Amino acid sequence: MKLLAARMSRVALEAHARAILRVLLSYYMTNGYAVALGYLLISAGVGLVLGTEAGAAAALGAVVAIPPDVAGPRKGKFRQMIPTPILGVPLFFAVQMLHSSPLELGILIVVCTFVVFLGMAWGKRGAPIAIALMFAMIFSLAVPPNEEVKRLSAALSVTGYFALGAFLYVLYSCIVHRWLNPRYRVLLLADTLLSLADLMRLQARQFGEDTPETRSEAAGGLISRLLARQAALADQIQSTRDVVFESPDTLPRQRLAAMLLHVLDMRDHMIAGALDLDALKQHAGHHSVLAQMHDMLFLLAKETDMLADAMLFGRKPERPMDHRAQLESLRWAVDEDAMQSDPNRLITSRNPSPDALVHSLAERMANLNDEVQRLFALARGEGKPNLAAVRTSWHLFVSPVAWSIKPFYTLWSWGAPALRHAVRAALAIATAYVISLLLPWGTHEYWIFLTIVVVLRGSLAQTLERRNLRVGGTLLGCVLALSILSLHPGYLAMILCLTVAQSVAHGLALRMYLYTAVAATVLGLIQSHMISASSSTVFALFERTVDTLLGAGIAWLFSYVLPSWERSQIPNLVRRVVKSQIDHARTALDLIQLDAVDNTPELKWRLARKDAYDSLTALVLAAERSLKEPRAVRPPLQPLELLQAHAYQMLAQLTAVKTLLLMRRGNLNRERLEQPLTRAMERITNLLSGKEIIIDTIDADEPAEPIREPTFAPGPEHVPQGWDADLMPWFERRLEQAILLAAQIRKDADQLLAK
Repeated sequence: MKLLAARMSRVALEAHARAILRVLLSYYMTNGYAVALGYLLISAGVGLVLGTEAGAAAALGAVVAIPPDVAGPRKGKFRQMIPTPILGVPLFFAVQMLHSSPLELGILIVVCTFVVFLGMAWGKRGAPIAIALMFAMIFSLAVPPNEEVKRLSAALSVTGYFALGAFLYVLYSCIVHRWLNPRYRVLLLADTLLSLADLMRLQARQFGEDTPETRSEAAGGLISRLLARQAALADQIQSTRDVVFESPDTLPRQRLAAMLLHVLDMRDHMIAGALDLDALKQHAGHHSVLAQMHDMLFLLAKETDMLADAMLFGRKPERPMDHRAQLESLRWAVDEDAMQSDPNRLITSRNPSPDALVHSLAERMANLNDEVQRLFALARGEGKPNLAAVRTSWHLFVSPVAWSIKPFYTLWSWGAPALRHAVRAALAIATAYVISLLLPWGTHEYWIFLTIVVVLRGSLAQTLERRNLRVGGTLLGCVLALSILSLHPGYLAMILCLTVAQSVAHGLALRMYLYTAVAATVLGLIQSHMISASSSTVFALFERTVDTLLGAGIAWLFSYVLPSWERSQIPNLVRRVVKSQIDHARTALDLIQLDAVDNTPELKWRLARKDAYDSLTALVLAAERSLKEPRAVRPPLQPLELLQAHAYQMLAQLTAVKTLLLMRRGNLNRERLEQPLTRAMERITNLLSGKEIIIDTIDADEPAEPIREPTFAPGPEHVPQGWDADLMPWFERRLEQAILLAAQIRKDADQLLAK
């Protein structure tokens, strides 16, 4: 017993150590290390050459230039970085000039806050720049005016050093980012593989034993967690696409790009993996099969983890075991006696037999196994990348790097979330400014502003999360900063502490914000101590804590002012989901791929599939955020959850059809397929667009009945084998289910749009 306990403890310890190493070697921490090195070189270098005051001001310039510096494509890096110093330096100088004019300073800060926060309309590209510009104003407040020098001369001097640090960091960032690009490609793909493995383990729970407890979990949180994890993975895949699909002009880059394509295929196989699971659970004798599939998913997830770890550590992965033979024999693992006595054992194309369902599930599991084998072969340098499908059109799959004026035109509507958020932020900063003037100390009023900027988000859910983490992180950071400053470190020692804090604060900002809050507190307190070493450290810690509580409270209060409740965004997101499902259905069921001489039709389908995933991701994330909002303003959750589930199921059904068309296009009878595919495409389009009146809809998992009349005539069950080219019964089943799901999606959408 003691040996078993010791072994379990050792395994748990190894798992924790492996998890820590994955974080330390990740792309976001690698980005944090690069950021910290740039901060160290600039702050220490300028300080040693021009003096400590110049070094401190240059360090502020570097800190302001840092937020937009994230792992991304090489192209457009300079255009992403340069707006911050160009716009931030004038803001810094203006605040310096108005230090002794409270009224004018307050007006400047409030007006600029409103204008800067309008930049949130540019999404992930605009938000870091908006935050950086706010930092430029706030950190300028942190620099005390030099009373011994004329105001203009003092402002020009400190602003010059600030600008030097900011522009030096932009130059450093562009150079280092280009040098790190090959490593970022590997690390982003490895992180995506780890997320994919986690999703596989979560999906494996669907194959667990069918008990009242598991049925309750499936009906409750499991499906929601799966949808949320799928949405997070889709967002992560897009970030990886932007880097890995850029300029695949060398063999190593082509291998990584090909691996990402296999990851996309694995995601499709996983979504389709549970298509027939509920139908199989209606029959007896399936428990041993599902248990083996459950174990197989965990095994494939473990192998995916092993590949990701090898990539993180720069090792050549060991060749994995091929499980296809085991999966091929899995279809015979059904309890035949139980099956023969099963009253639900039907043999129609509309209701396949249990052994056919088992084979279908096992085949999709085998497809996952094959993709894992291909991933390892590419990573080991044994497989040749097949990039013909998207080789000439990769630019269509990556995010644009050029700035567009279009978001500016969407701002000028009172319901625009970015406009309301800008007004909300300006009012919060104005309130904080008035409070800071009334405080008995008032020496570090910028701490209140800083807390508001990092806590106040566009939605209540994000604001609440940031509020709690910010307060907790500040308290821990104050204790850590007091411990460091009590040792009376020298200038270089403090620069080293700031470097480590900057690395953690930037690297974990989007992953583990609690650690970012701790590091940011240490960064702010030590930076403040360097700027004004005469102040009391203990009192500064007390002031920092109180100001953080005030800032968090103000941000929380103003999150209810002119709120952009998710309910107001849901209708547009629902319409986008329906439209993307129509586009995906048209491309997935188009027979042009069978006659094409190139991969243009397949590329069109991949783009439509990407848009369908993106639209669903936006809807799932909005639904998640709405759960933190007041109950009275929440959208109707039941039709919202049903719409998400039905849309994912429809994606899975049509992806399964398209995959069969692509894999068997050389062996398919076009004449037999044309009529059912065309009819299905027309009905799905009409149902989703509302042109066909829905007389009766049912749940797609129930025994299928036609919506209006039988779409396909039932025929004898035909279990598809690896060598079988006649897959019409399965095409008919998938198409019938897709039509039923289209009706359900329209019904769910109508309920949401009617609210």
